[in-house]
Amino acid sequence: MPCLIAAPASGSGKTLVSLALAALAHRRGLSLQTFKVGPDYLDPQLLSLASGRACRNLDALLCGGPWLQRSFQRHGAQADLCLVEGVMGLFDGKGPSTEGSSAHVASLLQLPIVLVVEASRQAGSLAALVRGFRDHDPSLTIAGVVLNGVGSPRHEALLREALASIAMPVLGALPRHTSLELPSRHLGLLPAHELEDVQLRLEAWATLAEAHLDLDQLWPLLSAPAPGEAAPAPAAPANDPVPVALASDAAFHFRYPEAIELLEQNGLIVEPWSPLADEPLPQGCHGVILPGGYPELHADTLTASSRSLAALRQARQMGLPIYAECGGLLLLGKGLEDQDGVLHPMAGLLPFQARRGSLSLGYRQASPRCDGLVVRQGETLWGHEFHRWQLDQGNTGEAALWDLEGWGSPARSEGWGDGQLHASWLHLHWGGCPAIPERFAASARLAAPLGR
Repeated sequence: MPCLIAAPASGSGKTLVSLALAALAHRRGLSLQTFKVGPDYLDPQLLSLASGRACRNLDALLCGGPWLQRSFQRHGAQADLCLVEGVMGLFDGKGPSTEGSSAHVASLLQLPIVLVVEASRQAGSLAALVRGFRDHDPSLTIAGVVLNGVGSPRHEALLREALASIAMPVLGALPRHTSLELPSRHLGLLPAHELEDVQLRLEAWATLAEAHLDLDQLWPLLSAPAPGEAAPAPAAPANDPVPVALASDAAFHFRYPEAIELLEQNGLIVEPWSPLADEPLPQGCHGVILPGGYPELHADTLTASSRSLAALRQARQMGLPIYAECGGLLLLGKGLEDQDGVLHPMAGLLPFQARRGSLSLGYRQASPRCDGLVVRQGETLWGHEFHRWQLDQGNTGEAALWDLEGWGSPARSEGWGDGQLHASWLHLHWGGCPAIPERFAASARLAAPLGR
């Protein structure tokens, strides 16, 4: 059974340890399936890069326990090795609860935990910290600790002796060094495609694992899970496949691998489309999907992409289905402010301008106000919100797409929707709401193809 790599808090080094093990497995010619707890998009990009296989998210809130179990067994069993990287601190979930946390997922999947502890400013106090995490939930098993930020051999000896006093195995000790830092920006780590010297980093991560991790103890904790029940083969689409455009470039890249898989299972041909390159929508496409990303970092280029923006307006006029989440929503507004406060015109399909503001973060329960392109009144969906740009004119009235509620966040109405449009801040994982791609595909098949 593989392990779940967790930590007391964000920034402790669990991503670094996960990347080091994934890069080492790849160097040794072994396939390793990575998973990431929670709704994150950026860590999975790095884990996919290091392992050579698409990382899968395990989010109990967005997808539910049964789906999570099936995904873990189905994908994990197809590789030689497997690991799960946790999210934030071990017990950090929705609000103050553990729901959706790394501990929650470890309990659902019965995984042992490797705790990565940032120990650069600790000695004997480390034992109290680790003891607290070990004893907080006795149903969990902490297999051992990886020390991060170790300053010297003497410091390492102090930490090892402290953990020996509570009979906690040490599974590695990473040195304190600036070369091991992972660059980040306002929503997390840099996307994988923006990292410089990628191959050098992969080699450095693999070498780090060999030099500083106890592989005799860790490697058995990467064993792949046993396969679960075989998933039923998806039914063949009743109609001929039709193409849809998926925005895919440096501005729009926040998506889960299941999105394309589910669209294809529903009889769609997914064609990548780059607004940043000012590409027209593919001729003959029947719909448009705009995922999240960083359009605010590319607002000047997007405003100059006149062909792409005109194609979006044409798609709307022709009644093609358009699905937009978070960053994709921003492309549809009247204007988007960049990081320097300069406002740039966008497609103008929705009546707002977006500017940098306060952080919106957390899980949201969404209740649609009416039937729309992909949602129906009376349903309840779980999504995740994470953005620093805000709208000067949000759709908060009776015409809003849905009502949102979340811990610590005032209840509000949000989003735009009708029979051909779904536009919202909310990220959804379609593994937890498979009706979304089904309904989008049904609408796409009814739409007249663009440019014909």
